Amino acid sequence: MKLPSILVLSAILVASELLLAVGRRSKTRQSNAKDRLTLPLLWAVIGMSIWAGFYLRAVFPQAAFSHGRTIYLVGLVLFFIGLVIRWSAIIYLGRFFTVNVAIAKDHELITAGPYRFVRHPSYSGALLIFLGFGLCLLNLLSFLAVFIPITIAFLWRVHVEEVALREAFGERYERYARTAARLVPWCY
Repeated sequence: MKLPSILVLSAILVASELLLAVGRRSKTRQSNAKDRLTLPLLWAVIGMSIWAGFYLRAVFPQAAFSHGRTIYLVGLVLFFIGLVIRWSAIIYLGRFFTVNVAIAKDHELITAGPYRFVRHPSYSGALLIFLGFGLCLLNLLSFLAVFIPITIAFLWRVHVEEVALREAFGERYERYARTAARLVPWCY
């Protein structure tokens, strides 16, 4: 069985995120947005991290994982599980999902569906995507270059979004935050 190459995964990832970027940008005026430039930061970190991952894979082949096919399969499964989780969360959130952090005037706090387990399931899915993608590069240095900076950028984004949600929903969000994990169910 021929598995999709890392370049195919790259194309799927880019197409998925471009679709979101074009279709789900908030119509909220920029002055009302709470994004704090996290969207361009994420794009920059993701782009540089993926570039570094490919570069390190080429320059340091000695850092290749042993059991490459098994690691690739695990990475591929995590990549696609992450896509499913991310898109499920986005579809469930519906019109309230935007790629930039913004609170609409009629915004509702969604706490059901995937949001009953974690407060940021689309970010959880994205992190699984990049965990899987990093593993599919089949190189320890590449994996670290992809996963660590992207995780840090997403953690900053989560912080910014939580500040906006606390500001918008106050005690309701605080109660919700006590019942649902941030990114990893029952853990974090």
